[in-house]
Amino acid sequence: MAEEKYALITGAGVGIGRAASLALAKAGWSIVLTGRRPQPLEETAAEIRALGRQALVHPCDIGDPNAVKGLFANAAEAFGRLDLLFNNAGAGAPGVPMEELTYEQWKAVVDVNLTGAFLCAQGAIAMMKKQTPRGGRIINNGSISAHVPRPNSAPYTATKHAITGLTKSIALDCRNFDIACGQIDIGNALTDMARKMTQGVPQADGRIAIEPTIDPDEVGAAIVHMASLPLTTNILTMTIMATKMPYVGRG
Repeated sequence: MAEEKYALITGAGVGIGRAASLALAKAGWSIVLTGRRPQPLEETAAEIRALGRQALVHPCDIGDPNAVKGLFANAAEAFGRLDLLFNNAGAGAPGVPMEELTYEQWKAVVDVNLTGAFLCAQGAIAMMKKQTPRGGRIINNGSISAHVPRPNSAPYTATKHAITGLTKSIALDCRNFDIACGQIDIGNALTDMARKMTQGVPQADGRIAIEPTIDPDEVGAAIVHMASLPLTTNILTMTIMATKMPYVGRG
């Protein structure tokens, strides 16, 4: 019988998190699903259980240190170990000129995208260092915004650039403990958040243009590939995107 593998996924109820959860379950993983809203998590969990895998639902505000401690304590009690953390949860701010953003809007994005990823990484690293066999893998969702911004996206872009630094720091600080850390940068997966791409979004030159998208299941398959590698191999950075999206090039 294949060895049991356990993953924890943030933002697991919808979009990329849901696609990754289902793809991993089909590949034989059991999943801890977390996010703010219980109902989408329960719906995803039901599909995982229908595939014959275990699913633990634990709603959580990942920007809250005490809530994150409770999340990982529950995961440890339920499964006993953790082989994968997918730091996927993300939030954005209104697309307005930078000087019009409020402090509260800025902080809300930082709390989820950066502080939440850091806190969850801490929880995962602590489990992975002490479990037997030792080690595991962390995958951070960086987004194309980890490389280039969209207009009026300072909070989101700043946090996603910061995720790149966090990824590299985890990869360096944890490699002697058999913990691999990589980043997946996703361009235009057709989730509810990205559906506006099909109607037209602002471009750098001021135009509004429809952009090509990709099926989130393709991203799920990429996550499974990264997660299935031996811990002696790491994909530090993967960019998966719609081939024809306006990313490579000028303007």
